[in-house]
Amino acid sequence: MKVRGRRECRDCGHQWSYYETGAVDCPACGSLRSVGVDDRTRHTDTPTSLDLSPHRRAVDAGPLADAADDLKRDLRRYRTKRGFIRGGELLPLDETYLAATELLYAVDVLVRAGERTDDEELYLLSLLRGADIGDRPDVATVPASMRAARGLALTEAVDEYRREVLSWLDDNPDPDVRRVLGTVSELVKRTRALGGDVPLGESETLLAATHDVSRALRMGDEAALVTARERLARLS
Repeated sequence: MKVRGRRECRDCGHQWSYYETGAVDCPACGSLRSVGVDDRTRHTDTPTSLDLSPHRRAVDAGPLADAADDLKRDLRRYRTKRGFIRGGELLPLDETYLAATELLYAVDVLVRAGERTDDEELYLLSLLRGADIGDRPDVATVPASMRAARGLALTEAVDEYRREVLSWLDDNPDPDVRRVLGTVSELVKRTRALGGDVPLGESETLLAATHDVSRALRMGDEAALVTARERLARLS
């Protein structure tokens, strides 16, 4: 989507950045009468934050099943608002988005399972404790029973980012990156077909290659694109 990022209030003349507020109502007088005063620019990210403290308290006070619906609702809402292009600038695939996606999948699996092992409980609590600050559990701490959920979560996040990068490339053409993203797409399809049940190292490698692509585009790091190809080749 392309929007005008600089807005001016027709009532009081105040100007503000839509990219920073995500709102068309005037922050100075509250008027809804505003107009864009610059060129349209590709923009997908809505300013939002993730605060899991109420859900941590709920899980401390009672069963996960009782808190799960509200937690999943807020995680989905956060993910829906998030994007990776702000005013034409490509953003990184950040750890908070990744952790929120992983937590969403983990909660869904563990609620349906009913009973949880100690390892599964620790994994879930670790995610819940750190997701809103971008802290994901280390691969070594992920229970085998949660491997597929983590694989699907990372694949989903990678694919969301891949689609946004393709949109960004419409304004910033790079055929080499498009070809690399084609390989990412094929690996995403393969992981989904397996229900996410792939070795955790493969999921992390796919994520690392996506980070490499992002760095190549945002920082002009040609070596990062070479590294991405090498990582993906090991998975193909």
